Formats: sequence, C-alpha cells, structure tokens
Amino acid sequence: MMKDNRVSKVYEAERFREMGKELIDVLADHLGSLQNQDTKTVYPDNAPEDELQFWERDLGRPSDPMSTFKTIIARSQQTQHPRYMGHQTAVPAPITALTGMVTDLLNNSSGVYEMGPVSNAMERVVTDFTQKKVGYPKTASGLMTSGGSLGNLTALLAARKDRAPHNVWEEGHNEKLAVLVSEEAHYCIDRAARIMGLGDKGIIKVPVDDEFKMRADLLPHYLEKAKEDGLHVFCVIGCAGSTATGSYDDLEALAEFSKSHKLWLHVDGAHGGAVVFSEKYRPLVKGIEKADSVVIDFHKMLMTPVLSTALLFKEGNKIYRTFMQRAQYLWDSPESEEWYNSAKRTFECSKPFLSANVYMILKTYGNDIFEKNVDRLYDSAQVLAQMIKGKPGMELLHEPESNIVNFRYTPHKNMPTDKLNHLNTEIRKRLVSTGSFYIVQTTIGDQRTLRCSIMNPLTSKADFQDLLDEIEKQGASILGAELVLG
Repeated sequence: MMKDNRVSKVYEAERFREMGKELIDVLADHLGSLQNQDTKTVYPDNAPEDELQFWERDLGRPSDPMSTFKTIIARSQQTQHPRYMGHQTAVPAPITALTGMVTDLLNNSSGVYEMGPVSNAMERVVTDFTQKKVGYPKTASGLMTSGGSLGNLTALLAARKDRAPHNVWEEGHNEKLAVLVSEEAHYCIDRAARIMGLGDKGIIKVPVDDEFKMRADLLPHYLEKAKEDGLHVFCVIGCAGSTATGSYDDLEALAEFSKSHKLWLHVDGAHGGAVVFSEKYRPLVKGIEKADSVVIDFHKMLMTPVLSTALLFKEGNKIYRTFMQRAQYLWDSPESEEWYNSAKRTFECSKPFLSANVYMILKTYGNDIFEKNVDRLYDSAQVLAQMIKGKPGMELLHEPESNIVNFRYTPHKNMPTDKLNHLNTEIRKRLVSTGSFYIVQTTIGDQRTLRCSIMNPLTSKADFQDLLDEIEKQGASILGAELVLG
C-alpha cells in the first residue's frame, strides 16, 4: 500500500513561510489601495444566488491558494475603505491580522487553564483593565465571550439566577418571569428573553422619548402592571446606545429605580459602552458603574475583528453561580471560583483566544488608543450632522449622541411620507449599486432614513461631502425620471 503524504504536506513549515510572505504583501497592497481610494468599490453588490453559484463553481476548479485569497478579497465588502459607513463593524487594526495568525496556529482554547494558560491569563488582564474603565470595584469579575448576543444572554441568565424567586437552573420555571427593556433595544435582547422561556408577555417594552431614550418615569407604571398580570420582573436592561440611533438611556435613573425595587440592572453597551475609554464622551454613560452587569463589544468601535466581547459583573462571584455544573474531567469542584477555568462562567467550553487582539492593540499602541479612536468617530459624526443641517434639501432625524447619524433627502417640504420613504429607499439602492459608498437604512417611527455609522477613523470631511453630493445627485435623478414617466 502506497503511503499518501498529502496530510504531511498540509503542515510543511517552509511552504507556510512562502505563502505567508506573499499574502502579507497582498494584504498590505490592498490596504494601501483602500486608504488611498485607488480601489473605488466599497461593496460589490452581487445578488445572493449569484454569489452562491460563483463559490459552488469555484470549489471544483483547481487554483493555488493565493489566487483564492485574492478572489475573496475582491468580492468582499470593504470595511477598511474610508467610504464604508454601514453596519456597526469595526475597522480592525492591521496588527490583529498578525495576531490572528498566531492564535489560529496555536489553537489554544480558553475553556480550562490547561487548554490555554496564556489565553486565560490574558483574558483576566483585559477584563480587569476594562472593568476599571467602567468604574467597578476590585471585587468585580469579567470574561470574554463570542459577541454581544451571547454576552447579553449570559448576563440575563445571571440576573435570573440572582433575582428570580426560585432556582430555575435546577428546578425549572415556577413563576412567569419578565424583564423591562427599551422599545429601541437590540433584537438580541428579545431573542435572549425568548430563549429563556419568557415569551411575549415576559418582554415588557418601555416607550422612548423624543430622543429615543427609555422613559424612566414610566418604569413604576410598567412594573406595577406586570405584577397585576402575574409577572415577576427580575431585570431592567438599559441601552448604551440604542440600535437605530445610538441614543443612551439615563443609566443613573435606571440604577436608582432598579435599586429601590431590588431588580438587577444590566447595561447593553455592546456598541456605545466603548465611551468608558473616553474622558470626553464618558458622561454619556454616567451611572454605568452602578449596573450589576455590562456588555461591551471590542469589535464595534475598538479596532478589533469579530467576535470579541467583554461581559463584566460588579459582584464577580455571581457569574460562577450561573453555570454551576459538575465536569470531573475538567475541574475537581463545581463550587470553587477559578478565574483561570473560563468554562465555569460561560456557555463556551472550547472558546477561542478572544483577548489576544485587544491585548496586542493596547500593548502596541498604548492604553489610550481606544479613547483616541472613539473620540475621532464620535467627533466625525458631529461633523456630518452639521453638514446635513447646512443642506436645504436634507433633514437630520436626530442629534447624534454617538457615531450613528440618521437623515434623509427631503427635496420638497410638503412631500408625503410614503413618497419620501420610497425616494430615500431608492437613493440608498442606487448608492450601494454604484459601489462607491456603503450606507444602510432604518425606519424611525414611520420615516425611512439613510443611516451612517462612522466606523473608520480615516473617513474625512471630503468623504462626507462627496456622499451628500451623490445622494443629492441620485435623488434628483430619481425625481426627474418619475416626472418624465408622469
């Protein structure tokens, strides 16, 4: 029987060296091309079925790895492009690409210490650093997890464990439980509550004010109504900031209410919690240090690729109680609190080395680099907002508190809402199809808006000007065509 050495070839060190050098050159050239805007296409705008068919065909075609890498790059959305102003996805610091090569090759998990001694220790350093920025005491404890959705779900499980009348983890549901949350909260909160079995009635959505902040003055009414309906509220969830507009709830007011009613306060700071690193914008989360738990995504405004989320607890021991289980092959005692055995506190056992990217950014560029990035992104949103205000044919939908700006093209003051919605939807479609910019859209009330999330610190005022000019151009073209068609 002939020995097949193809498996051995997979691990050849010298071949890896050759490919690695070539790939770094390819990526560096691509990055430079985007930053200089030599590459014009921000988004390829390929139809889903067309993209699927391309890769189905590609899998059966022989090619060298470098050719495939280049194809992946060319056909992808370019988040590194200064004219990417779409979803809330970080523009990763290039050092993280190198970090990823190291951690992927080592493949050390963070579930238990022996699977990842460096990853567990580094995770402790990163979360300790972050909880100090939040303002938590030394008794706090944190962990890294794969995204804000999982972080929020874990926080709600801890809240239920701590504040529900019975031990649901061991005994199952004996009461109808509920949470109080802003109607502007991210959908993952609704999903987490449903996963926990709360159902429609257990997700009590509190209205927001004209600035899209939860109306804290209505909380007593909604809590009393929940009691009348036979529901046991165990948690209040604050937004920092909200999904559509990036607005910040009054965390001081939520903390006062939660404390007076013995409720757990969780802050979903997946996006806007990053301001804890900024002296200038930290007042937006005044009171966050009073929350029982906080989620902050590093892969939003903190230069880190997906997924990398910090989940922090003011009283660190409470997270250990959430997942207390026996696993003799991993640890001796389920009751002991061991920070170095991460699986005792999370859903994940085989957890990726999530802290390395954050650690390397801080170590390479300094402990204040996150502050500089947040300040630049938030400042840029203010610049864009002022430029929109200066355009007679445009309307700013809200004063931005974060790096999220919602606006619309309004050529005529008396144009009906349905026509304005259609017009702005078509403008966005055309804009994306040109590939020259990437923005998204949302609906606020009954108004369809153009939505920009300023994620790239290299996005300039000139980019904003070109964007607004292109929106006006596309809007005028659409109106002109409709006029001709009658």
